[in-house]
This record gives sequence, structure tokens and C-alpha cells, in this order.
Amino acid sequence: MPITVTEKFESRDSTTGSDASVELLYNVWGTDDDLAAKAALEVEAPATYDDLVRKSCSVEPVGPELWEGTARYRRPEHSRSVPETGDSVFSFDTGGGTQHITQSIDTVGSYAPPGKTAPDFKGAIGVTHDNVEGVDITLPVYNWAETHYLDDAVVTGAYKGTLFSLTGQVNSGTFKGLDAGECLFLGASGSKRGDDDWEISFRFAASPNKTNLTVGGITGINKKGWEYLWVRYADEVDSSAKALVKRPLAAYVEKVYEYGDLSQLGIGT
Repeated sequence: MPITVTEKFESRDSTTGSDASVELLYNVWGTDDDLAAKAALEVEAPATYDDLVRKSCSVEPVGPELWEGTARYRRPEHSRSVPETGDSVFSFDTGGGTQHITQSIDTVGSYAPPGKTAPDFKGAIGVTHDNVEGVDITLPVYNWAETHYLDDAVVTGAYKGTLFSLTGQVNSGTFKGLDAGECLFLGASGSKRGDDDWEISFRFAASPNKTNLTVGGITGINKKGWEYLWVRYADEVDSSAKALVKRPLAAYVEKVYEYGDLSQLGIGT
């Protein structure tokens, strides 16, 4: 008796979306051999259905020479979860960074015993007899990572050398919407996927440029995001408090990172 395969009325139970799937249900007649029943099902069930790929076929006995067959379909693996060459993935956090400062933005209160005047340190923080101790604060730092899938022809020895040389450098021109001086390239890590492309993750941190800052009585200070501002203090006499105090004598803005052309990373600007 020949084996007959017919689709059942209640077939084609399906879902849509990024994890789309469908199951086609069949009756398989004419054999008590499960392998023969499954082979007949695989011949009858289409290899693809509605842009989905057949992932498996199974049979279950329901009576003499009668089986219920199921063909299951899913999206192709590369379209469901594996990025292709040229794709990009992004992540970010705004957890900020920590910096030790010795100068406040503003002194909002000072207090002294009755009949006394609190010395005016012009915003210096944690002043002792010999030192200005300062405090650690959280600064606005925007950290983000980009994972790009680059063709093997792009990731040459010279390109890897470029990644190495740009690590720890600040953008010399506008990059990813940030002005020159605001973006620090923290480095990249990568691995090759088969013979076709590379998965490379690029890490960055952003800190805003500042203009017209004031430190004590010193005004008009300009500082790019990844430059370092420090203050030199000197002893002065506070005539109101009749005390020797430490006050800002000078402010310095230091370049501590080299500048580089981050467009050479090859992931856009």
C-alpha cells in the first residue's frame, strides 16, 4: 500500500514578528514504519513556507498505519539573530566619571561662632593649615560602545595599527555629534567570524567642553572636555576674619591627551 500524506484542517498555527514561526500538520497513512512515515512527510512538506525555513519534521503514531506529522518552520538564523557584514550594534551608559577637585562652583554658606567671621577661601574646599584637601565628585561622562561588522578586506594589519595608535586620543574634529576635544577613544576589541568579516567593538567616553569658568577671583577660563584644570593656592590675609587663608593664586588648563583623527576608525563621524 503506498504511503499517503495529507495536510490537516487545523494546520498552519503561526506567530509573526521577529521570532516568526509556523507548524504544518499532516496525516500520514499506509505504514507502521516510523522512518518511512517521516521520510514521506519530508518529501511532502515544503522546504520553505512564507519566507520561513523548515527546521524539523516529526511523526507521532495515532493508529494502525496512521501517523500525525508535524513540519516546523522558523526564520533563517542569519535574519533572526546573527548580524551581517555592515551591521552595527550600539550601547551606552551615563554613569559618569570621578574627579578630585579642590575648588567649588560656589560657596553657598559659611558659619562662625557669635562675634567671629568665617574666613573666605574663595571656593577652596577642605582647607587646612598647610593644604587644600578637596573632594571627589562625579562628573558628567557619557560612555558608549559601538559594535561593527567589518569586511575582512578592511581589517588589515595597517587598520589594526590605526586602532592601536588612536587609542587614548581625543577627537581633533567633530565626531559622532561631539565637538573637538569632547570624545576620548578608549580602544577596540575584535574577533574574526569565519572567513568573511570581523566583529569589532569600539569604546568611547564623552566629556563636555567648558567656557568662561570662574575659580575664586579668576575668570574667563576655557577648558576642553578632556583637558585637566588645576589650581595653585597661596596664603593671604582675610582682614574681615583676621585670619591667614589659602586662596586661588592661578588656574592652569593642561593638555593630557593627544588629539587624533577619529574618522580613521572607519565607522563614520
